Amino acid sequence: MRPLAMIVILLAALAAGRAEAGLMIRVDKTDQQMSVVVDGVPRYVWPVSTGRAGYGTPSGVYRPQRLARTWFSRKYYDSPMPYSIFFHGGFAIHGSYEIARLGGPASHGCVRLHPSHAARLFALVSEEGTSDTRIVVTGSETAARRRLAPPAREPAAVMVPAAFGRRAPWADAPPSYGYWPAQRTWRYPPAAPRGGWSPD
Repeated sequence: MRPLAMIVILLAALAAGRAEAGLMIRVDKTDQQMSVVVDGVPRYVWPVSTGRAGYGTPSGVYRPQRLARTWFSRKYYDSPMPYSIFFHGGFAIHGSYEIARLGGPASHGCVRLHPSHAARLFALVSEEGTSDTRIVVTGSETAARRRLAPPAREPAAVMVPAAFGRRAPWADAPPSYGYWPAQRTWRYPPAAPRGGWSPD
């Protein structure tokens, strides 16, 4: 093999290895998850909280701008933000003590992590360096809210009056009669007593 061809192959191999080197932090706002890849090898998947309604977390590709092991929000009530990794102005990945809310949109736009996960990530970024760290934020908090919303409850029964303006025979009956969508059946009341139904 010619020396020039060998040099080209070696340079291509080094470039390919370099493309996988470093730290990749992916934040998925739809799934409310963060995945951490170190030197091309998946290392962690953690639940996060991104921006709640009215406070979106910006999507895009970023590099850490600055690190702060101890930080308190100047904008939101001096809230503690341990192990902050600022990536876009005042937006940061940081630890949060509201761990019950992780897994759903809850922040003012930052990416919240469990404090122990934030400490581990902070150490990784410090070790790899900000120039070898990439933060990719994708997805939609709106989709996450829709996914996490409790299912709409189906009414117990739908009262359907009789046609042609006639009153349904069970119009004064307790509301457990009518069409039940979940069972796809009709439930009819017992015959009304003379004088109609009386309240209890």
